[in-house]
Amino acid sequence: MSFCPSCGKPFSPGADRCAFCVPSANQTVAVAVAPASSGMSINTAGALAYVAGVITAILFLVIDPYKSDRFVRFHAFQSLFFNLAWIGFWIAWAILGLVISAVTKGIFFFIQAPINLLLMLGGFCLWAFLMYAASQGRTFRLPVIGALAAKQAGL
Repeated sequence: MSFCPSCGKPFSPGADRCAFCVPSANQTVAVAVAPASSGMSINTAGALAYVAGVITAILFLVIDPYKSDRFVRFHAFQSLFFNLAWIGFWIAWAILGLVISAVTKGIFFFIQAPINLLLMLGGFCLWAFLMYAASQGRTFRLPVIGALAAKQAGL
């Protein structure tokens, strides 16, 4: 039997979170680590939903038994939305950089290069943190994307 790390009450059979603790939108929640029928734990499946971005997110949304688990669905949707937003951001940033570089005759390129490195490092750190949080059984919600993912997953 699994117990809630916040209040100490036991989880009901088949539950993935405590029925007594109601999290706020930005609060993290620890869930029980119950192995799925394939032998992979729910936490591992949630973390793996981030590994290859859109591809693994879609895989965990269509593969049984993970497509019915709310924890895995939340992380798969958050991974999907995060990666689509990240790709959209980089497309917009590249177009803006090309336009500004054309106007400044290439000077902006020297300013943009270190900014690009910092943005890539920040995105990588956020991606790694989301995988780590999922592997620890937490449903860390990103500000806008997390709310959309929680709504899609039924949390």
